[in-house]
Amino acid sequence: MRSKVLSLSLATGLVAAIALAGCTTQQKPVPPTTDDYVPYEVSPPTTGAVPRPTPPPPPCGCPTRLSDADWNWSSMAFPTGDAKTSAVCLEKGLPHEVRLNQPFDFMLVVTNLTSNDLQEVVVTDDLGDNFKFNSSDPRADVNPGGVLTWALGTLGAGESVTIRANGTAMAEGSVCNCASVSYNTLLCACVPVVEPRLKLTKTGPSEVLKCEEIVYRFEVSNTGTGSIDNVKITDPLPSGLTAAGGGQMLTFNAGTLAPGASKPFSARVTAERTGRFENKATATGDGGMTATSGVVTTVVRQPVLTITKTCPGLQFIGRPLDYSITVTNTGDGDARDTVLEDVLPAGTTFVRASEGGRVVGNKVVWDLGTMAPKASRTVTMRLNPAGAGMYRNTASAMAYCAATVTDSCSSEVTGIPAILLEVIDIDDPIEVGDNETYVITVTNQGSAPDTNIQIVCTLENAQQYVSSSGATRGSARGQVITFAPLPSLAAQEKAVFRVVAKCVSAGDIRFSVQMTSDQLTRPVEETEATNIYE
Repeated sequence: MRSKVLSLSLATGLVAAIALAGCTTQQKPVPPTTDDYVPYEVSPPTTGAVPRPTPPPPPCGCPTRLSDADWNWSSMAFPTGDAKTSAVCLEKGLPHEVRLNQPFDFMLVVTNLTSNDLQEVVVTDDLGDNFKFNSSDPRADVNPGGVLTWALGTLGAGESVTIRANGTAMAEGSVCNCASVSYNTLLCACVPVVEPRLKLTKTGPSEVLKCEEIVYRFEVSNTGTGSIDNVKITDPLPSGLTAAGGGQMLTFNAGTLAPGASKPFSARVTAERTGRFENKATATGDGGMTATSGVVTTVVRQPVLTITKTCPGLQFIGRPLDYSITVTNTGDGDARDTVLEDVLPAGTTFVRASEGGRVVGNKVVWDLGTMAPKASRTVTMRLNPAGAGMYRNTASAMAYCAATVTDSCSSEVTGIPAILLEVIDIDDPIEVGDNETYVITVTNQGSAPDTNIQIVCTLENAQQYVSSSGATRGSARGQVITFAPLPSLAAQEKAVFRVVAKCVSAGDIRFSVQMTSDQLTRPVEETEATNIYE
């Protein structure tokens, strides 16, 4: 900052022609009129005094007009004397002449020739020896030695200030005073002071099932007042979590963040196991900027189903097959949308099911809804088998995010053999010498075959074996007739055997028959009485 000071000598009656480069005054001062202008609280002239002339306005800038009818104007451009290369134009207007001991007016006009503000503008006027200063507007400071100063402060670009003053000549001759102007110029450069602030938030689900993706969301923001370049987000995943593209590091490039700007990002990761996972992300930017998100905790759970099915191992024809199925969630996550299905074995007819079980196609289906961890559900089902045979069926339980589990059981449906042994003689009584025929009938009155059926007959001494026939071949050894075993006798079927014996002596005799089979736990015995007479 430099201070420029130049002096301008102005002498009443001694006005020389000053040829300076032109300047433009932005605001022309308005001189007072003779009728109404009583400046600076100066007493009016005495009677007979010469009226004060009206000062004309100063010329429009530099150079000044040298004179007019009543006023002389002088001007100078500071500091070079050339308005084109100067900062301030100072103009001074004085009357052509004044009366001794009579107050008179004069003016100074200061104009800023630049397009910038001028600071600390000060106008100085040295009054000389034979001049008495009376007043001015604006007010002047009177310094020792009769030097007047006006501190005008800052003068805006192109701005003009007019100083109106009044004084009195104290001696004949001339009044000479010299005016000058000083100012300071400032070259100001401003640099903005900013404080960028990096902020990072991370959110994620508090709980998921193992089959579900974990979606993490990030938002990096600049909450400060300056841009941040090369903003990056890094998030190292804990062991057990894997990014969608593989690996365990999430990275995002946010580029440049302007003040107030924010950018969102998201990532999907999968869990390789159940458990509790905690981690946080970090954002960095140029200039050592860094921000850390809060810790995000996600618990990964897994529903695990088990199934147990029971059924009768052996059942008889005509009786139903009753099944019981239990499904349990042994995991630590909810088993949502749990469904139980049981395939109907061929040859069975659905009777009923508990817990709202319904037939869908060839299955009985139960909608069990959501099963909390450790919860268990048991359902029952009844089927009617069509007949004997092995009936095997499989039940399956499934739920969202749970592996399907199955269990099977088999039931053997069988009948009950019920063997009836009947023995009759054809002729009774019978005469000695005749042949008696015994008919042996075996009937399976049960619901299952009887196997390995064998008939053994015994004759008393009053009779002799003649022949045998029937379902199997018979053979005699002494008084005992043995028929070969009958491999099987189906339910409701009959087998007939015959034995012919000759009556050799009279008496009340008994024809004895014994029957055994695989299904009988002990022999069945039957006798037929025959009266032989002579």
